[in-house]
Amino acid sequence: MSSPITTDDWLDFEDRWLAPYAMPSRATRGRRHPEPGHPFRSLYQRDRERVVHCTAFRRMTGKTQVLVASVNDHHRTRLTHTLEVTQLARTVARRLRLNEDLAEAIALAHDIGHPPFGHAGEDALDECLKPFGGFDHNLFGLRRVDELEERYPQFPGLNLSFEVREAFVQHSGRLDAAECTEFRDAGRPLLEAQIADVVDSIAYDTHDTDDALGLGFITLEELNRVEFWARGAERVRAHTPGLSGSPLRVAVVRELLAWQVTDLLDDTANRLAAASVKSVADVRAAKGPLVGFTPEVRKLKAGLERFLHERVYKHHRVLRMTANGKRILQALFAEYVRSPALLPEKHLRRWTGADAIIGPPPPEWVTASRTRLDCLERVVGDYLAGMTDRFAQLEYRRLFLPSIEL
Repeated sequence: MSSPITTDDWLDFEDRWLAPYAMPSRATRGRRHPEPGHPFRSLYQRDRERVVHCTAFRRMTGKTQVLVASVNDHHRTRLTHTLEVTQLARTVARRLRLNEDLAEAIALAHDIGHPPFGHAGEDALDECLKPFGGFDHNLFGLRRVDELEERYPQFPGLNLSFEVREAFVQHSGRLDAAECTEFRDAGRPLLEAQIADVVDSIAYDTHDTDDALGLGFITLEELNRVEFWARGAERVRAHTPGLSGSPLRVAVVRELLAWQVTDLLDDTANRLAAASVKSVADVRAAKGPLVGFTPEVRKLKAGLERFLHERVYKHHRVLRMTANGKRILQALFAEYVRSPALLPEKHLRRWTGADAIIGPPPPEWVTASRTRLDCLERVVGDYLAGMTDRFAQLEYRRLFLPSIEL
């Protein structure tokens, strides 16, 4: 009977298996706060599990992807979208012999900073915080895992690896922000991070289409005028004739997923060969993205995305949800700034001025490395961004509509 593998066994396996341009665990820049290694879990495996067990990850189940959770019980939420992105990232990473654990950790964390009410919530917070640098869900995701999560007594946040934390910054494109200083010399994103970014578009293009069909926002007849969908339907009829209605819809969605993943794998392999990429250093020094689609699929995807923007994202029900979400967050922001004592104590204590109101924070709460803020508005924005759709709605009712029975 063989012995269970150790972390060293796993790292040796990585050395044998990973492509030369993959990010090996041994080459990590490490964590902000040094920790001893684990006997049987690698660095990126631990990152992945820290994300899955954190509060912000669980809250994504109550956050809007495109439609609020009250519409029905089976369309995508921010959490299910994240799981679908993660599955695609693992598939692509394995096929290219990249570091699956790193790709999975990045994919699991990529939307962890999204506020309630989808992109409407982000727009609302960006407007509220415009005088204070605005709001970006990627940078909030970084702050979430670096500061706001409270899982360990020794340090704030999750203490994730440099490579997972870097992906938030690279995805935001905001290297000029103060919190991005340590990442400015990193170079181009790692392939594992590029994969997570690109497969995100595969997931939302196909699954937003699927949800919109299921909710009756669009019809199969309308989609037949979209070239990408029509060609996917032709492929389905070629191998499974006679399908119609819901079975056809599911089959075409599956076909489009497979088509995009296959195209992504083929074109990425061609890009790596054309650029003579043979190491992580080559990836960092590349002149452009190394993960992507062929021109044909990029054009087809663009056509589908235009259709979604016009027929789904501008649908009157979506616009109504958008307006309601923005109104709720903007009203809550103004009220919390006006009356900061309404904030939960742990958020209020992040504000430098809170000591004069509620006394010094308890020693078990503040660690030596926890960041204090002198900007109440930023603390309020962080609190609102962490809410689920439902909790934000309940807070709005509690503060502004107290006569309504909950």
